[in-house]
Amino acid sequence: MAPPSAADAATSALRTIFDEAGVEGFVHARDIDGADGDHEVAFGADAPVIVASIRKIAVAVAYARQAAAGALDRAARHTITAANREGGGIGTDSCRHDVTLSTRDLAFLMLSMSDNAATDKLMEILGTDQVRAVATELGCPRLPVGRYRELWNPVWEELGLDPDGDIDAQLDGVSEDRIRGLAMLDPVRSASSTPREITSLLTAIWRDRAGPAEACAEVRELLSHQLSVHRLAAGFDDDVRVAAKNGSLWGVLNEAAVVEYPDGGRYAVAVFLRTPALSGRNPAADTAIGGAARTAVDHLRRRPRATAPQETA
Repeated sequence: MAPPSAADAATSALRTIFDEAGVEGFVHARDIDGADGDHEVAFGADAPVIVASIRKIAVAVAYARQAAAGALDRAARHTITAANREGGGIGTDSCRHDVTLSTRDLAFLMLSMSDNAATDKLMEILGTDQVRAVATELGCPRLPVGRYRELWNPVWEELGLDPDGDIDAQLDGVSEDRIRGLAMLDPVRSASSTPREITSLLTAIWRDRAGPAEACAEVRELLSHQLSVHRLAAGFDDDVRVAAKNGSLWGVLNEAAVVEYPDGGRYAVAVFLRTPALSGRNPAADTAIGGAARTAVDHLRRRPRATAPQETA
C-alpha cells in the first residue's frame, strides 16, 4: 500500500484536531507569495460558513480606500451615541455615555477589540452600499455588511423578542433549539462566505490588490493589533507575526489571519468552527483553531512552491 500523500496527511491531522475538540471545522490556507491556486490546504474550504465579526475586515478595507482617496478624514471626530450601542458588548458598546473618536480610531477599535458600536458608527459614515460593493468586488458577495440593527433585528423578530427591551433577560427564556434554528446561524439561509473567499480577501490585502497600496498597508497595520491571542495566534511561536480578526456567535468560533515568518514566508489562513455548545467560552475549540492553523501552515512550509509572477505597473 502506498504511503499517504502530504495532502492526505494534512487532512487526516485536521480531522483529528476537530474530532478531539468535538467540533465541526472548515479550513483554508494559502501561501500568499505562491502561484495562485498552486499552494493551498483545503478542508471544507468551499462550504458556506457563518463569518460573524470576520465581516469587519471588509468594512476596514472600505474605510481605508476612502481615506487613501481623500474622501474621508482619518482625524475627523465622530460621536458614538445610544443609537450605535446595544450594550453588553466590548469597548464603546458598553459605555454608558457618548464617546467621541476619530474615524481612524473607530476602525482601530473595530478590529483590535471587535467593538460593535464603533463598527456601527463606521458603517454609518461609509454607507452599507459602499461596504457591500467592496465585499463583492473582493470576492465575498454574500458577506454580511449591514449595521448592527439591520443584522440583528430580524433575529429578535424571529425569536419574538422586543428589540427595545432587555434582550439578555428575554433570551433567558429562549430554548437552545430555537437559537440553533435561527436563519442567522444557517449559512445557506443567511449571509455567509467560505474559508477560501476569506483567505482570498486577506491575500488581496497583503498583495496590495484590495485597493491602493496605502489603503492595504493601513488595513494590515490595523489587523496587527487584535487583542485576542488565545485562538489562532496561540498556535504559533513568538517570532511569527500574526495579523488577525476573530469572530463568535452562538455555536460559532472563527479566526482568519495572515502569519508571517522571520524568513519572509507569508500565509493566509482561515479556520471556522461549529461547536456543540452555544457559549463562546470553549477552550478546546480555541485550541483547535490554533492547532488547525499551525497544521495547515506547516504543511505549506514543507512544500516547494512556485513563486507568483512579479506584477508590473
